Amino acid sequence: MLTLLLAFASCSFTTKTFEDNDKDKLLIQLITYVLEQGHFDPKDMDNSFSEGVFEDYIIQLDPFKRYFLESDIKEFEKYKLEIDDQLMNYDLTFFNITHERLLQRIEESKSIYKDVLLQPFDFSIDEQFNTDYEALEYVKNNKQLKERWRKQLKFSCIANYHDLQEEQEQNQENLSKMTAAEREKALNPDNESNMVVKSDTELEEEARQATLRSLDELYDFIDDRQRKDWFSVYINAVVEEFDPHTFYFAPEDKDRFDVAMSGNYKGIGARLQKRMDNIYVNEIISGGPAWRQNELEVGDQILKVRQEDEAEAISIVGMRLDDAVKLIKGAEGTNVILTLKKVDGTIEDLTITRDVVELEETYAKSSIVEKEGKTYGVINLPKFYVDFNDYNSRNAASDIKLEIERLKKEGMEGLVLDLRNNGGGSLKTVVDMAGLFIKEGPVVQVRTTGEPKEILRDKDKSIVWDGPLVILVNELSASASEILAAAMQDYKRAIVIGSKQTYGKGTVQNVLDLNRMVRNNTNGDMGALKFTTQKFYRINGGSTQLEGVKSDVIVPDRYSYIDIGEKDQENPLPWDQIEAVNYDLWTNYFDYETTIKKSKERMDSSEQLRLIDENAKWIKTIRDRNEYSLNYDSYKNRLELNEEEARRFEKISDYKSNLTFNSLPYEINLMEKDSVLKEKRERWHQSLSKDVYMEEALNVLNDLKMTYGVKTKVAVIKD
Repeated sequence: MLTLLLAFASCSFTTKTFEDNDKDKLLIQLITYVLEQGHFDPKDMDNSFSEGVFEDYIIQLDPFKRYFLESDIKEFEKYKLEIDDQLMNYDLTFFNITHERLLQRIEESKSIYKDVLLQPFDFSIDEQFNTDYEALEYVKNNKQLKERWRKQLKFSCIANYHDLQEEQEQNQENLSKMTAAEREKALNPDNESNMVVKSDTELEEEARQATLRSLDELYDFIDDRQRKDWFSVYINAVVEEFDPHTFYFAPEDKDRFDVAMSGNYKGIGARLQKRMDNIYVNEIISGGPAWRQNELEVGDQILKVRQEDEAEAISIVGMRLDDAVKLIKGAEGTNVILTLKKVDGTIEDLTITRDVVELEETYAKSSIVEKEGKTYGVINLPKFYVDFNDYNSRNAASDIKLEIERLKKEGMEGLVLDLRNNGGGSLKTVVDMAGLFIKEGPVVQVRTTGEPKEILRDKDKSIVWDGPLVILVNELSASASEILAAAMQDYKRAIVIGSKQTYGKGTVQNVLDLNRMVRNNTNGDMGALKFTTQKFYRINGGSTQLEGVKSDVIVPDRYSYIDIGEKDQENPLPWDQIEAVNYDLWTNYFDYETTIKKSKERMDSSEQLRLIDENAKWIKTIRDRNEYSLNYDSYKNRLELNEEEARRFEKISDYKSNLTFNSLPYEINLMEKDSVLKEKRERWHQSLSKDVYMEEALNVLNDLKMTYGVKTKVAVIKD
């Protein structure tokens, strides 16, 4: 990557490249150059490439095919084979035409959906609605377009109508159990109990109004989008032709990416939501400045924002949410003054001192559990987080090391590392983390196009945890999760339990700040490009690309039959393999083969897992269905059949082990001051006690512990 940056530095761009100083053209120039020079597998920008961009871009603009007419698409198709040429010439013709037409069609659609929703729907008519939007043809005229909207809106309304009917039936059941006096009070129209019996006509109207409100909110969001937002969609249709993980970040998106990767940001510690023109506090983040001050409340509307060094406050009513957030965020230690409309209607100014806000849900968390007189530790890692600006600050590897040390103090005899749903993160972090479990040696191989492979090693001979280790994965464990699971599996250091295979992302991305490539930039923030620069390989030479990591013990889950892996994405890079490296298998006395055999036997005889597998097949059937009746009786009958079928699987959520999970002493002290943290941990512990996968992971640890004792005794006798 350093070589690449040096090459870019020698070819710095300037905004004077274009006479009209056009930021969009400069952005195309930067991105096409980076991808040509730096992508692991550069694409030929030819007619085939153009076709791919065209198809993906049009689908992203109008996924439900309810904006564009057939004539629009035919007009756009004149450029279908010219996109590559336009990109090379920094020509925006195709984007401009599609963007202007989209805005026109969106504006026209406002009157369509409002007109449709003015008229009652007749749910007694037998008609069908198909949700396979890809198979739909584009409509020829406005009459057909209105009919498409009518069916889509009726489909939305029939769901709302059913919910209201169900609610009313429940109300009537509750009323039948009341005394006469209680019933009279509940049915009073002025009472807020919402138990007044309504006619089907009234319920149908309510259903339409609910759909109307949803669409009004959607269009409020759409109206907030600016040209630059739509241009980002176009740019990403281009860059995603290279592979699924190459992505352009507009400035706001880059900020969100940094927060997601580091788990922290500088601000007041509140999540905001926009409803129509107003911005409300949606959540107070535990431990943040607003939480510590305890004056800002969920439901407060923010009217104005003023910086401490400015005399005038800026109204944020009607402002884009991203722009409002920019005003509220700021440097650590600075003050921001919010003008609030409180839940009770009063207006007040509130000064909050900004600070580093840590998103607790990003970070590793641990628990202790006892089984058959032995103490085991559980660590859940949501992602391999890191602060790219300061690696030595909090990161996943250092946190896992700290949690292991804390668990060891509690007498831990075995460890479960839960990487389910962990989509990855920092490559350096995963190498450091692997080093916590092995003495030293290679962890992963990395290859850059045209360069010798690089072997990333653990060079620290110390081992933080040398006891039994189980790694839990599923189909959503990806990238860095796969590197760690694969390395521990190759060393025979851990037993991997989970899905048939993990996600299958065997590529490495780097994030390039595009502003570093521009001299004399007068166009503002250019954003950043995340692009694939390398592929990584297991130490045994195999790639995890597409194939993922195969679990030692395969257990079914709800994703077992759903297409969600890398192989199911568009334009994935192919699988391949390279030469293995030398490494020594883990030499501690654990009988992995016998332990895996015993685990498989338990899994095969588990009634809970058999039920989960049947449920996964049923979920697949439900997801694949795309034909729905818009006749209410038929619609209701189908739902009732689904509910009856679903009742077969209620035992899945009823399952409970006899295990009790507890927080560590340091966290118990924190929870005494933080009720939100306490509630989150209690929910987590409760879910662990109902988790059949976690129960089996602990069974495996127990078996490993037993084989360790037996083999140690055998070894001593032989000596």
